[in-house]
Amino acid sequence: MKILVRYIFITALMLGYAVAAIAQSSPRLVVNIVVSSMGANDLDRYANNFSSTGFRRLINGGQRFTNASYNYMQTTTPVSLATLTTGAMPSTHGVVADRWFDYVSNKPVSLIDDTKEQSVNYSGGSGSYSPRNLIAQTLSDALKQQHPDSHIATIAVEPLSAIVMAGHSGEVYWMESLQSSWTTSSYYSKELPKWIADYNYDDRNEDLAIKRWTPLLPYDNYLNSQVSVIEDIQSKTNKRIVHVQDTPLAKGTMDDIYYQMCYTPTGNSAMLAFARELVTRNQMGRDEVPDMLNIVLDTPRMISNRFGPESVEYEDMLYRLDRDLETFFSFLASQVESPRQLLIVLTSDHGTSPSFNSQAEPRERFNVRQAEVITNAFIGSQYGNGEWVLGYVDRAIYLNHNLIMDKGLTLEKVQNDVATFVMQLRGVSQAVTAEAMRGSYFGSGYGRKIQNGFYPRRSGDVVINLMPEWIEERDQTRSMSGSMYRYDCQVPLIIYGADCQTTLREEPIDMTSLAVAEAQILGITAPSAAEGEKITIIYK
Repeated sequence: MKILVRYIFITALMLGYAVAAIAQSSPRLVVNIVVSSMGANDLDRYANNFSSTGFRRLINGGQRFTNASYNYMQTTTPVSLATLTTGAMPSTHGVVADRWFDYVSNKPVSLIDDTKEQSVNYSGGSGSYSPRNLIAQTLSDALKQQHPDSHIATIAVEPLSAIVMAGHSGEVYWMESLQSSWTTSSYYSKELPKWIADYNYDDRNEDLAIKRWTPLLPYDNYLNSQVSVIEDIQSKTNKRIVHVQDTPLAKGTMDDIYYQMCYTPTGNSAMLAFARELVTRNQMGRDEVPDMLNIVLDTPRMISNRFGPESVEYEDMLYRLDRDLETFFSFLASQVESPRQLLIVLTSDHGTSPSFNSQAEPRERFNVRQAEVITNAFIGSQYGNGEWVLGYVDRAIYLNHNLIMDKGLTLEKVQNDVATFVMQLRGVSQAVTAEAMRGSYFGSGYGRKIQNGFYPRRSGDVVINLMPEWIEERDQTRSMSGSMYRYDCQVPLIIYGADCQTTLREEPIDMTSLAVAEAQILGITAPSAAEGEKITIIYK
């Protein structure tokens, strides 16, 4: 009898360990979906019009974090994608913008442009890109290093998004603007797989294009009222429809396929269709080695920027994306033997500002070119004429260090002069010098956020912050990101599958923690530069 009891106890103990191991076993397929410019409240705001198995599949079945945010100022796509995938602040991973100025040559440097490489396409292409200027290891890089047999793929409409999200490893594809076909860089592969060349030849993207953008739902179901290009808008209840002038904001025609990919829901549909083909062709999730698919949906950002987050265009795009995700999630579930073998992470690279014209009285905007000219004139009035300002990039003013040295001036003095001057410009709330960033420690507040985004070798001489709801004045742009305010910094975050328990999490989460959390779930070491705090994942 004692032997029997002992046997039962040991068996139960072993089963307990087995269950625990299974609950936290490494998933076979990890899918990261970044819905660019999706606001933190969008999942709740539009929930009633979502299907039960699209966004709501993740909302109702995943571990949802309602207080996730980026804690730095440059909440733009390349900067935040780098943060997502490296687990580090811009002050560590070094991506402060899509370009910056070299202080020796006085010439701009692109984050991804690389003349050593070329576009790979079955019929040629345009653009030469690589990840050589990315200095920090990404999650894809870490996974490939620790599991060389892992199949990793990253896709986006734009090369910048795809390359930054991927890093140096895996297959990386984006849409070629001349032909709206899929391409890559010779850095990643010297030729396209035959199936992708065939995919392009069959004009699969063009087949998805919509020639007329009409509303998916009856207009009275929509929460937004501003309309620019959607046709056949009618209200049965006399609900107000605000027709917005579609020029000069709307550029291109519905016959332009690449324009479709950027500024209509077609872009999302094409991305997810290609993603399904990638998973199928590469048999991702079919063996014991974990595979990873990264999807950056650029189209929501482009639609939000052009038409505004308050537009019917943006809202309709979300509903159509929701239906596309229905199909995509069902497909992913069919690719693995068990739900615990699939991990889906849904988030965004940033939110977006209110449209400058969303109120009856349009808000003022910050004129970048004017700021450059008058700042240069100001320095000239103090120290003599010259090309003192190299340029302005994403809230940063770059000064001509060579000229400053030639004039026998100290860099710190000129930076302080400029910071004091630009504080007088309309729309500027803070101006902080590079020397202050180097020599001081800001423990909290806006100063801390500016410092988190400061990388000495690439950041500008004077970093400015605009007042709330101010954006830069740009053609064809109603809304944009790139501030430290809540509407830009706070984003949705859901971790679904891999035996993660359905839970609503309200604790603050810094987005540097996501790569650390995914590495934890995968059972690998986090990317080498990761500095995010470990998230305690609650398992079933």
